[in-house]
Amino acid sequence: MTNKENIGKHFILKVENLKVVNSQQIQISVEDCTDVKMSRLSITAPETAPNTDGIHITCSRDVQVTDCTIKTGDDCMSIEDGTKNLHVKNMVCGPGHGISIGSLGDHNSEAHVNNVTVDNVRLYGTTNGARIKTWQGGKGSAKNIVFQNMVMDNVWNPIIIDQNYCDSSTPCKQQKSAVEVSNLLFKNIRGTSASEEAIVLHCSNSVPCHGITLENVNLTVKGGSSNAKSTCQNAEWKKSGVSVHCPVVSKIDLELVGTSD
Repeated sequence: MTNKENIGKHFILKVENLKVVNSQQIQISVEDCTDVKMSRLSITAPETAPNTDGIHITCSRDVQVTDCTIKTGDDCMSIEDGTKNLHVKNMVCGPGHGISIGSLGDHNSEAHVNNVTVDNVRLYGTTNGARIKTWQGGKGSAKNIVFQNMVMDNVWNPIIIDQNYCDSSTPCKQQKSAVEVSNLLFKNIRGTSASEEAIVLHCSNSVPCHGITLENVNLTVKGGSSNAKSTCQNAEWKKSGVSVHCPVVSKIDLELVGTSD
């Protein structure tokens, strides 16, 4: 199932041509690894099965994921603390919860994700498209992240940054610290949103997200019954060729109700 290529004085771990079906939780997990190439993977779990992330990456660097098809009941990819230099290309995702950075900073922890590129992805009927989710009370950073050349088909949240993420049965307390989210590019993203709100930038009051660029983003509501909308909270951003207007809201007091994502 795996092999290692000896290149110079180090090895590259290769995972290729696998079909994974109905694993009870995370389908494939990459932890504490360096120099990994994953390609031509088919990953399937029931849409109703919780915590069945397709590919989970944490504490790893220099990872390539290409030509994969993922259908699960959770994130197609979850990219968590300690991920550095990750390149994802040519992926089909759906059903599932989309491509997620995070969650980061839970239980007041420190988390870092740096230099991630997600390129040429098609998402079908997912609850999210390109997502970054961090908890209040955390620290660290998620930076230098690119989502580009993506097609959304009936996706509920095509572009979402949520620095107030709360996966809890009770409301989360307001806290002053947060994982810093910066230097993000959303480029060449088109398709349809299942909800009117196609772009959501819900950033922290105390540590606002910054350096966000939206370039050539064209999203419409599925069926064309209404115009796509967006929400921007505590976000420093710029746009070029974006089809939805993002009103800037300086501060919104939210009751952070737990979710099942």
